[in-house]
Amino acid sequence: MSLRIPYMQLQQELKRVLLSLSFSETKAEHCATVFAQNSRDGVYTHGLNRFPTFVHAIRNGWVQPAADPTCIEQNGALERWDGHLAPGVYSASLCMERAIALAQTHGIGCVALRNTNHWMRGGTYGWQAADAGCIGICFTNTIANVTPWGGTGPRLGNNPLVIAVPRGSEPPVVLDMALSQYSFGKLSTYASRQEPLPVPGGYDQDGNLSTDAAEIMASQRGLPIGFWKGSGLSLVLDVLLTALSGGRSTAAITQSGAEYGVSQCFIAIRQPELHTSLIEEILRYTKSDGEGQPSGKVFYPGEQSLATRHDNLLHGIPVQEDIWQQVLEM
Repeated sequence: MSLRIPYMQLQQELKRVLLSLSFSETKAEHCATVFAQNSRDGVYTHGLNRFPTFVHAIRNGWVQPAADPTCIEQNGALERWDGHLAPGVYSASLCMERAIALAQTHGIGCVALRNTNHWMRGGTYGWQAADAGCIGICFTNTIANVTPWGGTGPRLGNNPLVIAVPRGSEPPVVLDMALSQYSFGKLSTYASRQEPLPVPGGYDQDGNLSTDAAEIMASQRGLPIGFWKGSGLSLVLDVLLTALSGGRSTAAITQSGAEYGVSQCFIAIRQPELHTSLIEEILRYTKSDGEGQPSGKVFYPGEQSLATRHDNLLHGIPVQEDIWQQVLEM
């Protein structure tokens, strides 16, 4: 990605395309900003690189630009919403915003969302909660692309999980991880470079463990993190999402033939007292192990995003020229 584009140029170009697809000014601005910010922070697989897939979903009717998520049930600090297939990044932001508002009243807020779409970078909503002074926890299910422990066929989703903890004036700790050994965005990066994975990441079409990212993407048979532990966590998150939202499970999403109409959950916890000193003590202790190591540094989750953000704002956002040209021609 030798070509670099200024952040505002990228954001405005994405917004232009969305306006041409019948998005309102507000939704086009919001969605274009989220996609541009993902690339700005170095999550290229869920920024510009994913934008053509998003446009494809809109044209296929899986994403409804004019739809809005609505609250269908309230029970104190817990609410259930229906996304009505509105743009996933828009609905996710609204639901985390509502969870934060509930947390300000009750100390904790939980919004379960059904019938929604891909939220792109899940960390976006962890940062959103942390910026509001709340602990944020959110998770989503996906189409089946991970094998359960003991099997070799896709039966589980890689079901990303996000946990964010604010640190006062310091950048928050934000864990954003898929439950597959490699996220499918990371597999796509290895496949485009035609590089082997450092360790096996899933099975090929014949059921053999493989380091070939393209083969794993074709088979949709990723390995779960931690083998049986990741398999169990993926299953439990899917069960929890379905129970809370009343929405579609990984099995139902998979049977539909395309990844849309997924289920998500957004939790915000208001901290009555931010124990910043205790958090800093944990981070210092963990990062001290990097001293004298070949890498020279241990990072906490989310730490490198800020460095990438500053560099990309200063020098422009790296883009794949073919994808950038594709967007320019939309």
